[in-house]
Amino acid sequence: MAINLDKLVGFHQSALAIRTDRMEVISGNLANANTPGYKAKDIDFNKAMESAMSAQDGQHKLGGGSLVRTHDKHIGGDVSSVASNFEMQYRIPTQPDTGDGNTVEVQAERNRFLDNGLRYQATLEFINGKVKGMKKALSSGGQ
Repeated sequence: MAINLDKLVGFHQSALAIRTDRMEVISGNLANANTPGYKAKDIDFNKAMESAMSAQDGQHKLGGGSLVRTHDKHIGGDVSSVASNFEMQYRIPTQPDTGDGNTVEVQAERNRFLDNGLRYQATLEFINGKVKGMKKALSSGGQ
């Protein structure tokens, strides 16, 4: 019987990739907090996960249409690149404009960065638990 690691951690692998990309976007926002005219960006995690899950199922939604794998041996695409190819969204500022056109709100970005980091760590812990369970099952299988 073959062990399919994609079924074991596929969802969480996609979540990690999207969270990594989101971490880069948020850190870019923080780095440009004093850049005049810079517009804060973000990735919609839910939409990116929907896109990643449809990519795992063999369907890639591009624009308005979709591509479907018609044979198991066709190349399905790289799930980890779904987040990086996902359309960025600009944040709607909650604070009034300071006059330089920059929409980065440092405290809010720091909070988003910390929240995303905690969720990233939780996903890593979940994957680690799955792998430990698999290792335990494999090592006790010969007894």
